[in-house]
Amino acid sequence: MSLPNRWELQQWFARQRRVWVGLAVTAAVLGLAAGAWAWWSSQWKPPPSIFETPVDDVLGYLAIEDFNRLPLEERVRFMLDFASRFRGLEQSESAVMAAFMAGLTTKSKEQLRQNVRTLAKDVLSEGAETYVNLPPAERGAYIDRWLVRWSKVGEEIRDGSTSNRSDEERIEEFRRRAIERQQRGLAGDQGPLPELSLTEVSAGRFLDFWQSDIEKAATPREQGQITRFMVDVRKRLTGGL
Repeated sequence: MSLPNRWELQQWFARQRRVWVGLAVTAAVLGLAAGAWAWWSSQWKPPPSIFETPVDDVLGYLAIEDFNRLPLEERVRFMLDFASRFRGLEQSESAVMAAFMAGLTTKSKEQLRQNVRTLAKDVLSEGAETYVNLPPAERGAYIDRWLVRWSKVGEEIRDGSTSNRSDEERIEEFRRRAIERQQRGLAGDQGPLPELSLTEVSAGRFLDFWQSDIEKAATPREQGQITRFMVDVRKRLTGGL
């Protein structure tokens, strides 16, 4: 058996070096991926199970910034499920919820309010961004669909189900309320308006709500799109669009 010559030894060492370099690179990539996952996991807390988690922990998730990191549809579903559980709370859970709300710090209360503002802003922003990119001929029908969709979501949050009103009946109700508000304004009636409702709000009332509370959660670009969208919603319902 002959010993390997110098050239063969060099080739063997070169192959081994490539193998070890490859293993080292793979280990480094895996290490970075594991580190990134560990960092992300520590930075973001996924939502709890609505129906299997203590009520104070569910409420606690609504009062942290991680809630805002969920996609819009997941936040809406979270609110729908939470409302469903809220309607079926036992007396002991109601007491726990009351104690939790009473014990919230000022910072947590503000975060909770901010989360609600951001959710409302994102609902409007999604609608507005779609709206401004539609051909003008399709915008009126889109406003109708948008109003119907979110009125149904509001009913489901409030009642656990949607009413049997047709889409046309819903739009007519929106129009009636918008026109009533317009007429009150023209007549100089500055009396109190009905409480804001996700299911019965007029376009003008919602625009006021946007300008008074939600606008602060939006970027300048979002503010421009949403304001244009809400103005056109009001025009649509009062016959001007």
